[in-house]
Amino acid sequence: MELRQLRYFVTLAEELHFGRAAAREHIVQSALSQQVQRLERELGVRLLDRSTHHVDLTPAGAAFLAEARQILDHVSRATQVARNAAASAAVLRVGIIDAGYDTMPQILRELQRSHPEITIHQVEASSPEQYRQLSDGRLDIGIGPDSPTLAEVASRLIRLDPLGVLVPCDHRFAGMDAVPVAALADELLLLGEEEQTPELNRFVSELCRSAGFAPTLYEGTVQSTRAAADLVLQHRCVHCVPSSFRTSNRPGTTWRPLTDPVTHFRWSLLWHDANPSPHLAAVIDSARQLAQRLGWLRPAEPRSFADVPERLLRDDEIA
Repeated sequence: MELRQLRYFVTLAEELHFGRAAAREHIVQSALSQQVQRLERELGVRLLDRSTHHVDLTPAGAAFLAEARQILDHVSRATQVARNAAASAAVLRVGIIDAGYDTMPQILRELQRSHPEITIHQVEASSPEQYRQLSDGRLDIGIGPDSPTLAEVASRLIRLDPLGVLVPCDHRFAGMDAVPVAALADELLLLGEEEQTPELNRFVSELCRSAGFAPTLYEGTVQSTRAAADLVLQHRCVHCVPSSFRTSNRPGTTWRPLTDPVTHFRWSLLWHDANPSPHLAAVIDSARQLAQRLGWLRPAEPRSFADVPERLLRDDEIA
C-alpha cells in the first residue's frame, strides 16, 4: 500500500467524480482509476460503487475513508515536526555579556564564515543570568568566567584578557604605556552594576587589595560599558575593563594596560553538558582556532606577581 494510493482514494471519496479528482491530483483519470483499483485488490474489498455517471462509497469504503484520513494527517504532522526540528537545529542561541566586549562577536564571525547555514540569536545577559538560561535550556552557549559551583555547566577557557583602565584622553594615565595597579589608589574607581558584572567587580577589588589599598569607589552604577565610558569621558571616574573592550571605546577615551602586576580576566565558553545542539562543537572549534591565531591564551609576561591572590593567577589551566 502506498501513501499516494490513500491520497488518491481520499480525493476521489471527496469529489465522487474521477475527472475532478484526477484534476485535483494533477494526474490523468486512467492513472487515478488504476491506483484505486490496486488499493482495492490489496485490501481485498470494494471501496467504491462505480457506474458510467455515478461514483459512491461502499460501506467498507466509508469506514476505510476515516482511517485513511487519519493516516494522511499523521504523515503530514510527522513531516512538519521533522521540518521544524531541522529548522530549530540550525538556530544557535548565544549569550553575550555586553555588546562592548569583542570576544564572542569575533568567535561568531569565525563561526559564520565556516558554517553560514547556522542562524545565530544573540542574548545580552549577565554571567549569572547566562548560567540560569544555560541550566534551563534557554541558551545553547554563553561566555563568562567559569563557575565550579554549577557542575552541569561545562566550560572551556578561551581567552586570558589583560586588565586595564579606561580614562579620558587628557588624563595623566593616557600618556603612560602602562599603569601600575597601585596608581589606582588616587583615583575614583567605577565598578559595574553588581547584578551585571559581579565577577569583574570582585576581580578588580581583589586586585586593588593585593596591591595594598582598598579602592575609592564612585557611588553611581552603570549597566553597560557604553554608560561607563560616558562617565569616564566626563572625568567623573576611571573604569577597569579587560582589553577586549577597546574596540568599542567612546571617542575621547583611551585604554591603558595595568601592570605591577599584569593581570588577566579569564573568559570561558559555557554550555550545559546535556545540551543536544549539534552546533556546540562547531562554536568551540571556531573559538579554539581564533584563540590560537590571535594568541588569546598566551598571557603577557608580568613584572611581578607578588601578593596577587592565587585565584587571580590560575594560568595553569590554559594548556
